[in-house]
Amino acid sequence: MKFTKTNDAGIHDLGFVVHSESGGGKTRMCATTGAPDETVIISAEGGLLSLRDHAITAIEVATLADVYAAYDWLADSDEARGIKWICIDSISEIAEVVLAHEKKENKNTMRAYGQMADQMTGLIRAFRDIGGRHVYMTCKQERVQLEDGSMLYGPSMPGKNLTNSLAYFFDEVFCLHVHTDEEGNIQRWLQTSANGTHVAKDRSGALELYEPCDLSHIAKKILGES
Repeated sequence: MKFTKTNDAGIHDLGFVVHSESGGGKTRMCATTGAPDETVIISAEGGLLSLRDHAITAIEVATLADVYAAYDWLADSDEARGIKWICIDSISEIAEVVLAHEKKENKNTMRAYGQMADQMTGLIRAFRDIGGRHVYMTCKQERVQLEDGSMLYGPSMPGKNLTNSLAYFFDEVFCLHVHTDEEGNIQRWLQTSANGTHVAKDRSGALELYEPCDLSHIAKKILGES
């Protein structure tokens, strides 16, 4: 058995999932940790152009073996001991990589999706619980039409079961909004709580409904450092 104190929860390792439409700026948030030399990006999208002005270490993954190798390096290597932030861009794309692998192994499509969901559940928990690091995962966004005709925007993963369960793995799930104001300036912000149209939650209770797209700022608020 392991005994802990509830007032210690979340004081060391934070986990975030952010969803938005394509091009919303999720990848760019990897540069807002406030510690570029202590940040690693695991990229399955190959879309790091938005970070070309930042010198952040990136690991590009194209196969399931690459993903496991990246995890092993982060969890066990001496080189990775100074890493404070792990950014996974995106968890949706990594799930697609895993699904492609499982489809090669399984002729039965339903079984392939089931195996992918099991693999991803293990991977998500492993990265989330890696210890001593904050973990930021980007995610695609899906739109679901509700019975009243309104739209619900939330995280998107291959397979309904994995899509529905993703938000339960994390204490912090945000929706990134993008808006062009009357002067033509692009504004971005994070929604931290659900409002009936966008899936979001903040279990810390430390955040406002809308926060800037700044991981360092948000981490400091949750940890009581600002």
